[in-house]
Amino acid sequence: MPPGGTTPVGSYRTMIGSMRRRARRGQAMPFAITWDDEMVGQVSVNGITWGSARWASIGYWITSAHAGRGITPTAVALVCDHLFSSVGLHRIEISVRPENVASLRVVEKLGFDEVGLARGYLHIAGDWRDHRVFQLRAEQAPGGVRARLD
Repeated sequence: MPPGGTTPVGSYRTMIGSMRRRARRGQAMPFAITWDDEMVGQVSVNGITWGSARWASIGYWITSAHAGRGITPTAVALVCDHLFSSVGLHRIEISVRPENVASLRVVEKLGFDEVGLARGYLHIAGDWRDHRVFQLRAEQAPGGVRARLD
């Protein structure tokens, strides 16, 4: 927990409940990544902002047993396409720790532009960690984000 934080890290059940509440309020969209009917990862859309901004951020993870198979880029691309075409967002942001080579490869494959380095962006593993920030705008993917993988 970040210094001065007051919200304890809860159970998985608590996290799911929180995610559902934010989804009902239109602030988040959780998506499960499945393979052979098994949940192997997740794509989470957070911080959905309407008005003149119309953007959100995406986070994702996949089990190590399923990494490197192209599953994550495909899942993220499908979520991006949904956000642009069905939801009507204009911009999607993904932030990645500089040492996370696999995650950097996802944003590269999907053609996200690097915005810059956010110092001390998130509190992870006991410290504030830097992240590289990437974005993709709807007009950059007129044929869809998934099509970029073909």
